[in-house]
Amino acid sequence: MSSKKIGFWSVWALGVGGIVGGLFPALGVVIQIADVGAPLAFAIAGIIALITTYAYAKLSVAHPCRGGTVTFLNQAFGSGLFSGTLNLLLWFSYVVMLSFYLQAFGSYGVSLFASTQPIWKHLLISLAILGTTGLNLLTANHIGKSQIWIVSFKLGILILFITMGSSHIDISRLQPVSVSSLQSIFAGAMVVFLSYEGFELIANAAEDLVNPKHTLPRVYYSVIGFVILLYVLIALVTLGAEPIEQILAAKDYALAEAAKPIMGQFGSVLITIAALFSTISASNATLYGSARFSTVIAKSRGFVSGSQINGIDQSSIGLFITSGITLIIANFFDISRISTMGSAGFLLIFAAVNLANARMYRYTKSKQWISILGTGICLVALGMLIWFALQTDPQTVWVLVLMVGVAIGIEVIYYLSKNRRLHL
Repeated sequence: MSSKKIGFWSVWALGVGGIVGGLFPALGVVIQIADVGAPLAFAIAGIIALITTYAYAKLSVAHPCRGGTVTFLNQAFGSGLFSGTLNLLLWFSYVVMLSFYLQAFGSYGVSLFASTQPIWKHLLISLAILGTTGLNLLTANHIGKSQIWIVSFKLGILILFITMGSSHIDISRLQPVSVSSLQSIFAGAMVVFLSYEGFELIANAAEDLVNPKHTLPRVYYSVIGFVILLYVLIALVTLGAEPIEQILAAKDYALAEAAKPIMGQFGSVLITIAALFSTISASNATLYGSARFSTVIAKSRGFVSGSQINGIDQSSIGLFITSGITLIIANFFDISRISTMGSAGFLLIFAAVNLANARMYRYTKSKQWISILGTGICLVALGMLIWFALQTDPQTVWVLVLMVGVAIGIEVIYYLSKNRRLHL
C-alpha cells in the first residue's frame, strides 16, 4: 500500500461520487411520492444527513482509520450483541444500496434502446452484477483510481443540465407547497434518504488524509452542502421543465426524460451515459467495500479463520455471497421498496453513530447535545418512514423486520456456538 497522503479534493471527490450515484434512481421515486414538494424533500433528507456528519466528523478525527462506522460502534458500545447486530445490518443495507444503484443502471440502460421489455432491464442488471464481481476478482488495485475523472464528468453534465434548464422552467408547474402535502414531502424525504448515504465513505479515507483534524470536517460539511444544493436544483429544473405526468411515466429514468426538452435528444443520451457511469462506478465501489466488510464480520465472529476455505480465498467468498444476494434483490424487488428498506437501515445505523458520539463526547471533544439531537431526529425519521410504509406497502416493513431479525439471529448463534455469555 502506498504511503502517499491524499488531499482535500481527492476525498471530496470520493464523498460526492459516493453520494451522487443515488440521485439517478431517487429522483423519480421522490417526485412520485412528494410531487412538486420533491425539492423540499431532498432538502429535508439532506439536513438529517448534515446533522449526522457532525458525529462522523468528530469520530473520524478521533479514530482516523479504515474501519469507519464499524470502529465507531465498537469503540462506543463494545463488541456485544448491540454493535454486532448493527454491523450486520450495515452490511445488509450496503447490499440494498448496491441493488438500488444497479436497478438505476438497468433502467437508464434500457432507456437508450427505448425498450419496454422487462427482460432487457433484468439482463442489464445481471450483467452489471457479474461484471463488477469479475472486476473485483481480477484486481483491487484499480478500483476507484479513475473516481475523480468520473465525478468530474458527471458533475459537469449535471451542472450543464441545471444551467440550460433554468431558462426552460415553467413557473406554473411549480405550485406552492400546501400544508396538506407536508406529510407526503416528509415521507418522500425519508424514502430517498438512501441517496445521501455515500458520505460515510469519507471516514474510511481518514488515515490517508493530509492533516485529518483540519481537513475532515471541511470535507464532510462541504460535500453534504454541495449535494443538497445540487439535488434541490435538479429537482426544481426537472419539475419545471416537463409536466409531472411525463416525468412519472419515465420514473425509473426521470432525469434522462427531463433532459429532452432542455438539451434535446443528444442531451438526454448524455445524461443517460452519465447515469450509467455514475451508477456502475458507485456499484463497483459499494460491492468492493461490502464484500470485504462481510469477510471482516465473519472473521471477527470466528465463523472463518485463516485466509482460505477449501483453497478459495475468503474475500472471494464474501464477494460471491454479496453478489448473489444482490442479484436476487435487484431483480425481484421494486425500486421504491428497495429505497425504503435501505433508508430504514441507514437511519437506524446513523442514529447509533450519533449515539456513539454522544456517549464519547468528552473523548471526541464534541457538543453532546448536537449528537443527542441527531439520534432523536434519525429515530423520528425512521418512525415516520415505517408509518408511511405501513400505510402504503406493509410488506416492506416485514422485510425490514426480517433484516433486523436475521442480524440478531446470527449474533445469537455466534454467542451460543462459542459458549459465550450473551451481553448487549
